[in-house]
Amino acid sequence: MTTRTAVDGRAAFDARNLLIHAALIFGSVVMLLPFGWMLATSLKAPPQIFTYPPTLIPNPVVWQNYVDTVRAMPFGRFYLNSLFVAVSVTTLQILTASLSAFAFARLRYRGREALFLVYLATLMIPFQVTMIPNFILIRYLRWYDTFYALIVPTAFSAFAVFLLRQYFRGIPVELDEAARMDGASSLRIWARVIMPLSGPVLAALTIFVFLGSWNDFLWPLVVTNSNATRTIPVGLASFQGQFNTDWHLLMAGSVIALLPVLLVYILAQKRFVEGITLSGMGGR
Repeated sequence: MTTRTAVDGRAAFDARNLLIHAALIFGSVVMLLPFGWMLATSLKAPPQIFTYPPTLIPNPVVWQNYVDTVRAMPFGRFYLNSLFVAVSVTTLQILTASLSAFAFARLRYRGREALFLVYLATLMIPFQVTMIPNFILIRYLRWYDTFYALIVPTAFSAFAVFLLRQYFRGIPVELDEAARMDGASSLRIWARVIMPLSGPVLAALTIFVFLGSWNDFLWPLVVTNSNATRTIPVGLASFQGQFNTDWHLLMAGSVIALLPVLLVYILAQKRFVEGITLSGMGGR
């Protein structure tokens, strides 16, 4: 009887795992389908894009679309602009957020929790509410159509502070106390103790910030007015006109714009998943 119960339990467990894997595979296909359609559209001739019934595999494959995309606009300049802005924003945001998170998680001072709640409450304010005051400030500082306008306002993030604070609170306080007994200052503890132990969450935050900055469209559209400072999302919008859209060029440009983000995720995916889990955002 015990053996039969064990066999039945194993069969039920295998059936449950099979259903879970089937659901995950179905979800993966649904999520990847738009990317597959984007890739297919980027390789189609314009008459093929709106044929009925629609076809996923282009025939013939038009590689010239990618060449035409690069020639249609200063794509290289937009690419470098996006890369410079994304790397700068990621670096500054990790620096500012880690220092703030360290103060909220490791330093003890009066009103710390109340101040953190007020700072966290800014997450509930939509960007569209603060966009106009930020734009007025940018014009007052004469930063319009400069990289300062693209980088400085996005170098601070309440979400990044929250994510790092949750992780920092999980690091044993005894490490701080041991470092202070050796004469280390708070800044030295942050640099030599906390940051080296925070690799997973820093990798996760890097992907979040880099992806958000790379794909940002509204703010660069508002504060840029020349090809010297425009980023890829704003540049790709030039393929959309009032009466016509070059879908094959737009999709080809989107595929090219996707490559750096995909590369960053592939290189840091292990630490990304680990950081999400250990920071308390993995549903635990």
